[in-house]
Amino acid sequence: MQATNVKQEAYHLVEKLSESATWDDLMYEIYVRQTIEAGLEDSKAGRTVDVREVRARFGLSK
Repeated sequence: MQATNVKQEAYHLVEKLSESATWDDLMYEIYVRQTIEAGLEDSKAGRTVDVREVRARFGLSK
């Protein structure tokens, strides 16, 4: 997300909240959005690990 769109995107997040939403609800929505954006940037930059490697590191099965 470009910095110029942050204000507009924040407005849309607020609009989607229910009338009974709390500050914690808003903070959660911001956190989720920010986490997704960071993950997408990591993916674009090639900072990913194959799922098979993660499973092997942690001893997980398929």
